[in-house]
Amino acid sequence: MPLSPDEASRFADLLKGHAEKLATRWTDSVATSLRGRLSSAELQRQTGDLQKAFQQALAGGAVDVTDDAAAELRAQLAEISNSRARQGFNATETAVSVYALKDAMLEILGEQSDVATLRDYVAFSTFVDRAALFTFDNYVRVREALIADQAEQLLELSTPVVKLWEGVVAVPLVGTLDSARAQVVMERLLQTLVDTGSPYAIIDITGVPAVDTQVAQHILKTVVAARLMGADCIISGIRPQIAQTIVALGIEFGDIATKASLADALRYVLGKTSYRVVAAKRPER
Repeated sequence: MPLSPDEASRFADLLKGHAEKLATRWTDSVATSLRGRLSSAELQRQTGDLQKAFQQALAGGAVDVTDDAAAELRAQLAEISNSRARQGFNATETAVSVYALKDAMLEILGEQSDVATLRDYVAFSTFVDRAALFTFDNYVRVREALIADQAEQLLELSTPVVKLWEGVVAVPLVGTLDSARAQVVMERLLQTLVDTGSPYAIIDITGVPAVDTQVAQHILKTVVAARLMGADCIISGIRPQIAQTIVALGIEFGDIATKASLADALRYVLGKTSYRVVAAKRPER
């Protein structure tokens, strides 16, 4: 049942005339659901701002959250959903902050049980429900954006490009290499080659649990891209199990140098440069 302009005006008066009692009842109800995870001062501020926004929207003739008169209310609902999403509250805890207004209003209506009052309350409940749905939708969008940002950050952290030596960079891969991650590996490697001017890059797959055709294709594409930038790539971390899998799948790395360990790959690269690796003599005792 939609809220009529007359009903909106009536509830606006109730929100204004019983502001203190409503705020207390509303805040107590929300505090119970949040279990002390939000400070009392912050909760009172949020509830007070929401209550004022509801009162202004209804006084302005808003019968739905999407009405122009409810612009400030939507702004307050968005602010709460954004802050709750970033603070780690779940969707239920966020929506309860709005739904609790219905319980507070029901207490204000008290013992009135006539049909007109019941009809008005149902209409008001519908208005509050739509406000809660608006809050929930906004919460979901913020959470999805946060999760996407965190996934991107984890992806970048899981694909570091490190400088091992002058002219030598390495990409230690750990975990499964999918298309999205392979793209990040390629972009970060190419950018590092540009920034450092390194002619050699080592792609270490010691931490890759298994190499299938798809993973091999991703590695080969990265090598080709690096070669186009003028850098030679060496693949290290070829364990016996991975070597057997590569042979069984018929995957060929062509003229790409492969080594069993990162140390072997670094030694190989240094051998192709002007550097020499010499074992230090132990001092005589």
